[in-house]
Amino acid sequence: MGLTQKQKRFTEEYLVDLNGAQAAVRAGYSPKAAKDHASRMLTKADIHQEIQTGLQLVSERTGVTVDGVVHALVHTYEMAMAEKDFGACTKILELLGKHVGMWPKNNLGNFTGEQQAQVVVYLPDNGRGSAI
Repeated sequence: MGLTQKQKRFTEEYLVDLNGAQAAVRAGYSPKAAKDHASRMLTKADIHQEIQTGLQLVSERTGVTVDGVVHALVHTYEMAMAEKDFGACTKILELLGKHVGMWPKNNLGNFTGEQQAQVVVYLPDNGRGSAI
């Protein structure tokens, strides 16, 4: 079954900023129920496929790929470390962590119990002569 005009509009609006609730409002859904409509629509296979197709077209048109963004983040991280800009490093690591699924609501990612025990975080010297 094809998408309704409203659903099609939702997918187009979703591609603008990837914000489901705002896309629902812009597509003509009630602002009070926009979050519920968006949540429901994003679980529908045909809408999901339309969004994936749209994202692929955007990637092709702009030349921006996930790999390209990740490589740029890693390069920027290395430059920030060399300049001891730890604020930038933290933000970049946060973005990379989100990309690989490390920061869900429970802050433990998709790791098993054994893997959680093996997670080690290395922090740079804090400038006081000892590691943090």
